[in-house]
Amino acid sequence: MTAPRVDATRIRDHVLRLGEKHPPVDLASADFTVRDPAAVRRRFAQPLDYMARVEMEVERNVLELAVMLPGVSETDRLFYADVWAPQEERHGLLLDTLVRRLDLPPAEPDLDGPTAQVRVLGALAHIPAVQEVIRLLYYLTGAATEKSAMLAYAAMSADLEAMGETAVKRTVVDAIKVQEPGHFAFYRMSAQEMIETSVLKPWQLRIARFIRSKAFSLVGASTPERKADFGGVLVNLGLADDLERTVRDVSRLEHHLLWAQDQGMDVPAYALRAFRDAADSYRERVQGAALAA
Repeated sequence: MTAPRVDATRIRDHVLRLGEKHPPVDLASADFTVRDPAAVRRRFAQPLDYMARVEMEVERNVLELAVMLPGVSETDRLFYADVWAPQEERHGLLLDTLVRRLDLPPAEPDLDGPTAQVRVLGALAHIPAVQEVIRLLYYLTGAATEKSAMLAYAAMSADLEAMGETAVKRTVVDAIKVQEPGHFAFYRMSAQEMIETSVLKPWQLRIARFIRSKAFSLVGASTPERKADFGGVLVNLGLADDLERTVRDVSRLEHHLLWAQDQGMDVPAYALRAFRDAADSYRERVQGAALAA
């Protein structure tokens, strides 16, 4: 059976349903009871710190989107300002509360305003042809970010279940995990709609491919130190055990939309390289700390 064609109405309906079905998680519904705090700290201190920080940086993300997408559609604005941002902000509060309950240092999100690079993109985005390229890259980046989050929360949930930590698994991690697929679906449908309706001309797609291959970035990994932090999530949650499979899952959408014409390119080399470098950076940090101890 052929999948229904994506159009603007279907995307908007999805955003409205997402907001209605998944309001921000009620903090009062969370049970932070932990049976073995020491074991949870040992197992999840590093991933929790990184994930809490990234989720709490949503305020800055919204400011950046407003700069990069000056001609944003009402559906896009509805999604990122009224649905996605409130949900993500609550995710950050949930994780940071768990971190504090475990007697770990609180997350330190980067809440500075848009960077110079973002402001340059914002200036260029006033050119319609450029904005369409930026918009596609925004959707692809969002899809990769949400898929990475889905894999991370699924791994954390499974590990907490195995440890018998059912309270935080069910009311914190799973409560967050259930909202991420809807975000991914928005980005996927939005990117597909742009390609299926030929919004971008061939030369714009070539530019999008070039930029993506040269400027692929990992969520929350804007510095070498934070790249290693991202690598720590991969290593500590077991996502680096089969890194090619992880990257294939994360980059499947952009592979399909940007690179399907390249026979034999199952995983974009630039994405695999970024994930591998992050995991290696974290392992080098751990080895260096062990040698210094």
